[in-house]
Amino acid sequence: MNFYVISASFLGTAVEFIEALTIVLAVGVVRGWKSSLLGMTAAILLLTALVALFGIPLMALVQVSMFQLIIGVFMLMFGMRWLRKAILRYAGLKALHLEDKAYQEELERQRKEGTIGTRMDWFGFATSFNIVLLEGIEAIFIVLTLGLATSSMSSAILGSLIGILLVVAAGILLRKPLTMISENTMKFIVGLMLSGFGIFWVGEGIGVEWWQQDVSILVIIVLLVIASGVGVGVLRKLQNRRLANESSVSNHTGSSY
Repeated sequence: MNFYVISASFLGTAVEFIEALTIVLAVGVVRGWKSSLLGMTAAILLLTALVALFGIPLMALVQVSMFQLIIGVFMLMFGMRWLRKAILRYAGLKALHLEDKAYQEELERQRKEGTIGTRMDWFGFATSFNIVLLEGIEAIFIVLTLGLATSSMSSAILGSLIGILLVVAAGILLRKPLTMISENTMKFIVGLMLSGFGIFWVGEGIGVEWWQQDVSILVIIVLLVIASGVGVGVLRKLQNRRLANESSVSNHTGSSY
């Protein structure tokens, strides 16, 4: 078992399904739990079938060494996208993604569609199905790339299953959005881990001999944390300076009248 792969797969899957759980819970409250849970179940079954049809045969056919560079590039792009958004949010340049706000917005959207009856509510079913399918596909991408690139598919699947089970269990127990878990922080951590893995695999793909092999991943992640912290600080200062200049111009304009 590979601890790094389990951790990255767990965090990535948990982040995706926390987003899905927020919508599923909102649909259940307003449209009924039958349609909400059936939509979620149908999406999970479809995702399982997709993995069985394409994921497992892909693992058997692919020579990992040939695709390590390609997988590393994709993981780096995926991780950097999350990392960039997290840095912008912490710097105050992008609105924080708050699950309780998303939950309330989804409740309002569901209520506007009208009241529910005793039979299956297809709008609620479709909403739950679509969100779970969408987030699940992203989770599958993380699991497959992690598993293929490290030849440790069992570790990637284990981490993913732990993430799914914990999120589902929390949803059943709480029946409300997981607002106590900072999704932005989790995305920041996942972005760091995926970026770290991506850099490592790209390096291996082009023949870099990493210091202490897998230990280098931790060093890369630490350097990314430092660079991200510096980036947040610089962007915050620039934002504060811009706001101060705008305030000064506004006050000067107002006084001229």
